[in-house]
Amino acid sequence: MLAVNNLSLQFGKRVLFDEVNLKFVNGNCYGVIGANGAGKSTFLKILSGEIDPTRGQVIMEPGKRMAVLKQNHYEYDEVTAIDTVMMGHQKLWSIMKEKDEIYARPDFSEADGLRASELEHEFSELNGWNAQSDAAALLSGLGIHEDDHFKLLKELSGNIKVRVLLAQAIYGNPDILILDEPTNDLDLKTVGWLEDFLLEFKNTVIVVSHDRHFLDTVCTHIVDIDFSAIKLYTGNYTFWYQSSQLALQQRSAANKKAEDKRKELMEFILRFSANVSKSKQATSRRKLLDKINVDDIQPSSRRYPAIIFQQNRPAGDQVLHIENLSGSLGGNTLFKNFDLFVNKGDKIAFLSKDSLAVTTLFRILAGEVKPDSGTFTYGQTITPAFLPVNNEAYFQSNDNLVDWLRQFASEENKDEVYMRGFLGKMLFSGEEVFKRCNVLSGGEKMRCMISRMMLAGANLLILDEPTNHLDLESITAFNNALKDFPGTVLFTSHDHEFTQTVANRIIEISPNGYIDKLMTYDEYIESDRVAEQKEALYA
Repeated sequence: MLAVNNLSLQFGKRVLFDEVNLKFVNGNCYGVIGANGAGKSTFLKILSGEIDPTRGQVIMEPGKRMAVLKQNHYEYDEVTAIDTVMMGHQKLWSIMKEKDEIYARPDFSEADGLRASELEHEFSELNGWNAQSDAAALLSGLGIHEDDHFKLLKELSGNIKVRVLLAQAIYGNPDILILDEPTNDLDLKTVGWLEDFLLEFKNTVIVVSHDRHFLDTVCTHIVDIDFSAIKLYTGNYTFWYQSSQLALQQRSAANKKAEDKRKELMEFILRFSANVSKSKQATSRRKLLDKINVDDIQPSSRRYPAIIFQQNRPAGDQVLHIENLSGSLGGNTLFKNFDLFVNKGDKIAFLSKDSLAVTTLFRILAGEVKPDSGTFTYGQTITPAFLPVNNEAYFQSNDNLVDWLRQFASEENKDEVYMRGFLGKMLFSGEEVFKRCNVLSGGEKMRCMISRMMLAGANLLILDEPTNHLDLESITAFNNALKDFPGTVLFTSHDHEFTQTVANRIIEISPNGYIDKLMTYDEYIESDRVAEQKEALYA
């Protein structure tokens, strides 16, 4: 068990949270949520002992072991991948190193023999004989090829390093596992592996993530940082979101009787519990929903951006026709002989094992780079708008946000009041609209780029990883906006929920060909026929 007693954290006059009392119990998974800047990662650092609170204490049950997903990707550059994983179990690793040192001594003494015997006993009790094979199994499960297991971390790519550090955190069955954004840089298959691993994990997990599907799949509880307080709710993220929205609506209905409110909340809990129990990811832990107290449900102070994509004109029947298109990067073929007829109203999710393939395709369609061969033609009524995965080139000037957005507006819409209205929809209010665009955070830049797209009035949206850098509130608003958008969307995203709820067509591309299926993302994953085609695609 892990507990926090009277925990407070304050920076100058700013109070992140105050007088927090929580218990994290074995067998549960706790998803920590909160608006950007609320203190999610800071809270995890307090739990792990990396930073100290202003007041209060963190108490871990004696004899228990905590593991933390490391954020410093260079800390183990001179260590092999497999040794990095085993170093996650510090006690076992220190025993292994001491044993090796003793046995390497040329003047091996009787005292050395006694110490070696003690170490061998501890080594055996910690299942040390399977240490390397267990580490290798974790690396393979996370999609790391055996050829990379004995390479130094500095020789591996950034996304492979992330997986090695994740394997290090979950290695050796820690009693308490703390994960800050564990799905970053993981493909959808590897995220699925991690979800399955955590569902079977018997100890305590505390996780911060912007991936709603991941939070829904693995979490038994939500830890919400809001109103300078931290509250614990039973259930997964969707339950918290829907119940908090219902409570917010009820608070707005001033004339609604207390008993009517309670009855409405009880009916919601029963409906949600029934749906979860039928879910393919359901576990016995989800029965905790039956014990929810109506009084626990509270409205949230979260602010959701008003994302609305409106078309200046409806699209005709001719949207986009691609013929024999091929693309490469640095001499490597990413896709070839790609044909596509986009129908009016299609919402197509593009997949690939190599994210550069989809990025290159989208940049070709946006006119930023030329294809190796082939053609593409937009219909005469089509107005495309592109949201790139890398937007740094758009924020090099010293313009304030009003002037920055004005450059993308038509002559009749350059009025400052009009510009401020669009920025206000994306939560830039008051004096914030005069911030300089070259000092914005990643999330702020993405919200500016969305404002730019809304201003365009396009009827075809091309979106390359649109949820990157966004908080859960912005992702939810973006997701809902695309579901309601009457136009056509081409997009790629690592967000499972986003892909599942927006796409009605799935296309997977590779250097060897492509698969094109009229189905949802979950149907695509479950289709045995698709699985066979994918094997051939990457053979």
